[in-house]
Amino acid sequence: MPAMTKARRRFLQQSALGLAGVAAGSGAQEPPPGAPPTFGAAPAVGPEITPTTLAEAEKLMQVELTPAERAQASASWRVSLASTMERRTGPRRVALDPALAPASRWDPRLPGLGAGPASCRFVRSQAPALPLPARDEDIAFARLPQLARWIETRALSSERLTRIYLRRLERLQPQPNCTITLTPELAPHHPRPADAP
Repeated sequence: MPAMTKARRRFLQQSALGLAGVAAGSGAQEPPPGAPPTFGAAPAVGPEITPTTLAEAEKLMQVELTPAERAQASASWRVSLASTMERRTGPRRVALDPALAPASRWDPRLPGLGAGPASCRFVRSQAPALPLPARDEDIAFARLPQLARWIETRALSSERLTRIYLRRLERLQPQPNCTITLTPELAPHHPRPADAP
């Protein structure tokens, strides 16, 4: 028998066995609670909505859909978003405490596996302490290691540094527009503990 025919026959035998194994293994497994079903394959969950409902929601989200997009979304959302709804109301419901905060830290490590250093420690650079400049402008543009040295040696107080930056913000804010709400009356109180002997 030629080599090509043997290779084909072996491929077909292995493919058939592989497909049979996948079909046998996938039939009876139920996903764990909270696991999303295959996208678009879950039973419809949630109330019916219309294109008008989506048009009203667009005002809140500040987006605009075309009539065709509204029709498509209203017809498919109960199946497309079933995984999200089921975690609250459906058969794979996950109990979430009302006071549970959303995740604020993303950690890609698998459970039980460590990565990176065992402990996090802040190590400052060994920059020498230069003389404190006389002008506030020069202090404002100093590098962070130098500011830390001046505060450490009490040549500069945290409160003074805060006031320097507040004055700069009040004067320059209209140009870079980098603050949302400036609260100069609150800021000076926070650095005072750092200046205590």
